[in-house]
Amino acid sequence: MIKRLKCIINKKGLKDKRYEYLFEDKDYNELVSLDLETTGLNPKKDEILSIGAVKIRKNEILLNESLELFVKPTKKIDKKSIEIHHIRPCDLENAIGVEEAIKKLLDFIGGRRLVGYYIRFDHKMISKYTKKIIGCKLPNEAIELSSMYYKRKRKSSAYEFVDLKFDTILKELDLPRLYKHDALNDAVMSAMMYLKLKNIPEYKGAYS
Repeated sequence: MIKRLKCIINKKGLKDKRYEYLFEDKDYNELVSLDLETTGLNPKKDEILSIGAVKIRKNEILLNESLELFVKPTKKIDKKSIEIHHIRPCDLENAIGVEEAIKKLLDFIGGRRLVGYYIRFDHKMISKYTKKIIGCKLPNEAIELSSMYYKRKRKSSAYEFVDLKFDTILKELDLPRLYKHDALNDAVMSAMMYLKLKNIPEYKGAYS
């Protein structure tokens, strides 16, 4: 009830009717695995540098239906930030503006649910821009991979420390690590995590 009320309030802020499909086009047969590379971890002041997304249909990752965008920042990228995401100013010479990138992303995800590693952060980053561009927060439901994994590990031992690092989860789930850590590859690896986790018996039906 509360979730539905929040959705109604959020939709009232929508100023561009072309994006009503974000609220109404609910395709539960597909999800979108999403990852962002950003200048930092503060949604209020940091910016998006790249977006990677790939669609998931049932138990299949649709690699031919993926999205990779590089976004031009408004400020100079900090050296410490470059050490983390490895995106240099020269890599963004042909990048697009953030408004164009967000609109392309919205067209790609439609009303689908999102899945990702610490997806709440990505959701907040995108919502910062959608509030300015279309008048409301990103309405798409989000599934958090670290929470799925945590619940699985807690099943085996209530007293065990659960390491939630991205690479640790990949290793524990016996999944391959793609060579390059970028937004699109991370989205693909996140999609693999999701499919592996959702098919574990205790999750069946909860996330499918």
